[in-house]
Amino acid sequence: MRLIIVSGRSGSGKSTALDVLEDNGYYCIDNLPAGLLPELAERALIHTELAQPLVAVSIDARNLPSHLTRFPELLEDVRSKHIQCDVLYLDADEETLLKRFSETRRRHPLSNANRSLAEAIQDETALLGPIADLADLKINTTNLNLYQLRDSIKLRLLNQPEPGTAFLVESFGFKRGMPVDADLVFDVRCLPNPYWKPELRAQSGLDAPVAEYLAAQPDVEEMYQDIFTYLHKWLPRFAASNRAYVTIAIGCTGGHHRSVYLTERLGQALQKTLKNVQVRHRDLT
Repeated sequence: MRLIIVSGRSGSGKSTALDVLEDNGYYCIDNLPAGLLPELAERALIHTELAQPLVAVSIDARNLPSHLTRFPELLEDVRSKHIQCDVLYLDADEETLLKRFSETRRRHPLSNANRSLAEAIQDETALLGPIADLADLKINTTNLNLYQLRDSIKLRLLNQPEPGTAFLVESFGFKRGMPVDADLVFDVRCLPNPYWKPELRAQSGLDAPVAEYLAAQPDVEEMYQDIFTYLHKWLPRFAASNRAYVTIAIGCTGGHHRSVYLTERLGQALQKTLKNVQVRHRDLT
């Protein structure tokens, strides 16, 4: 059995996450009282007609505060039954959450006559703290549209052919902000930039002319070797510490050339020694 617990602040994309999981064969329950989590898991194990049941539940601020406080012990109870259980926590910055509620004109579950929307969003952070602290995977949706969020959930949660730590090597551009959910960040903006070559500007690090240009630069090769040596040595130690997800972010200015090239090379090299390595280019359109 695999159980996915989806949580996060209101407006961060939990409904979208459940939709994605339902489309991929999960039996989904929205707004499950946290206190029922162990019982649900046990009943699914005993009564399901599926050989490998897939269940996803949403637990959020609509729960009783006393149930949310008990979440660590409830999660431990579920995992003691030898159930594969992943906790996904979605979030976004407060300005984005405010904008999303304003656009949809929905009422925040914690807002009332005495508590403004901004105050409700801030209070929700503390209320969901016990879940956020135990999240196996956190996704910040501030800069993600609906389709990007769907793709991210599929890549990180569903594309796991083997058990163990899932590694994501991700390129990004600093001009759009650093990925807040990255565990390791490497800044490669000091390297020669193909952007300043008119014939290469419109291409990306996935294109052969850009790759050939960067491969010929000594600094690029030295940077690649240094990053690969570090990751080759230390990523297995992350896996040994029972980390479910590790994100390695490679950043250049725009996220189109240098970071893409190095991310592709690193991903291909790491796939030879690690079981579950995924590659993503955040800012390629």
